[in-house]
Amino acid sequence: MAVSSAAEVKIHELADKTQNTEDKRRRVLRKMDRSRRAANPDNYNADGTVKKQGSKKVRWVRSKRYARLQNKLREIYRKQADIRKQQHEAMVNRIVTLGDQIYIEDMNFKGLQRRSKKSEKNDRGRFKRKKRFGKSISNKAPAMFVSILERKLKSRGTRLNKVNTRSVKASQYNHADDTYKKKKLSQRWNDIDGRRVQRDLYSAFLIMNVDAGLAGIDKDKCDRRYDNFLRLHDLCIRRPGLTAWAGYVLQ
Repeated sequence: MAVSSAAEVKIHELADKTQNTEDKRRRVLRKMDRSRRAANPDNYNADGTVKKQGSKKVRWVRSKRYARLQNKLREIYRKQADIRKQQHEAMVNRIVTLGDQIYIEDMNFKGLQRRSKKSEKNDRGRFKRKKRFGKSISNKAPAMFVSILERKLKSRGTRLNKVNTRSVKASQYNHADDTYKKKKLSQRWNDIDGRRVQRDLYSAFLIMNVDAGLAGIDKDKCDRRYDNFLRLHDLCIRRPGLTAWAGYVLQ
């Protein structure tokens, strides 16, 4: 999540502390799978796949070890949910101090979770994976973050301004020459008037400067505020800990 304001430009990983519990969850699920296979060898084919049930109902045996692992998995889910909510609440508290008007892209998170229906090939002629962002969205819960932000703003007597993603097209716009250009998801840097600018931070800056109808970008606002954004942008991308895992390192 990228944030842009007159006082601060930052990029954050949502609920980053949930990764530890996510690793534990995967290990427990693997143990549960091994336990289930050991207790039910007749329910699997030779290649390791589950036999089709057909008309006869397949009986599954649950061992005591499997039951213990199930309880452990429930506890991991509980801890993960608590950590995620706590981090979301803390980040929202930070964001609402940055200004009295908060703007956000109106994104369809459920759409991002669904597998792609198209079969596409990459530059090497290999088929692309159809998986999208289902696991990470489930783990990070961005929709919960938005709902918490809306609740906090409502308690302050204001509302969250949701920008029309399709008409604004922040990831494609260049305010310097007032043009739109599509980019690959892997392209993490923009060239804005001869300057390299991190793509997500620049998109946040553009969303900060939308017009009154929330359906377009106000170029005049961008021109007036761009120098201050660049100064804060450079401070952000040089801060310790902002590593290459998300493509944010200067090259």
